[in-house]
Amino acid sequence: MTLPDLPHIAANALDTPSLGKLALPEGAAHPPRILILYGSLRPQSFSRKLALEAERILRQFGAETRVFDPHELPVLDSVPASHPKVQELRQLSLWSEGQVWISPERHGAVTGVFKNQIDWLPLEEGSVRPTQGRTLAVMQVCGGSQSFNVVNALRVLGRWMRMVTIPNQSSVAKAWQEFDENGRMKPSPFYDRVVDVMEELFKFTLMVRDRSDYLVDRYSERKGASEARALAAAAKVVEAATEPTASSPTLAHSPEKVRSCCASGAC
Repeated sequence: MTLPDLPHIAANALDTPSLGKLALPEGAAHPPRILILYGSLRPQSFSRKLALEAERILRQFGAETRVFDPHELPVLDSVPASHPKVQELRQLSLWSEGQVWISPERHGAVTGVFKNQIDWLPLEEGSVRPTQGRTLAVMQVCGGSQSFNVVNALRVLGRWMRMVTIPNQSSVAKAWQEFDENGRMKPSPFYDRVVDVMEELFKFTLMVRDRSDYLVDRYSERKGASEARALAAAAKVVEAATEPTASSPTLAHSPEKVRSCCASGAC
């Protein structure tokens, strides 16, 4: 079936968005589940300090949070995916409805510690994508002047992982002077921006969760699935039509008997 003005579109795979389809399903009153990842193993990791500060703010809003500890997470492909630390990360990603990614900037890019965590998250595991449709907030800490290299790179990663990345972001310059001796972030415009980002993530997560499957559902994938089903159905018809039967004079006998008949001139 085709559409008169859009002859190249498969009408059975086209979905028209509506407010009704975006209605919040019943039973969606649980606290938003947020996973926080950070990108340094240093004892005085400022990305970890920022992660814990973000967690405090999210919990104040009413979120349920988890902070993943990247210590002992092996380098990608150095161990099987069944490794306990890899499974912990993947299960937390599946559990989450939103995520916060925080990395230091090292040589103008995200750290290997942070990227290793993302690389362990597959785009697809079976029929489930561990990150698709989840909201994402990106932040970075800088050792010197403010930079946006890392948050820009994290946005690319988020898009690649098919996440809903919120518009706001945070880059904390000279992070070493933004935290006190107890690891708490000092009052500053940087702190205010972190609150802004967490507030926005919380709002977006409330809007997106329980609707994420619909929001990231794609015409091209529905069309492909429809074509795959049609091919599978056609294959079954062909298979049924060519199924051997006892009445078949050639297929009813063993290969040895057929060769014997042919050798004697009986076939």
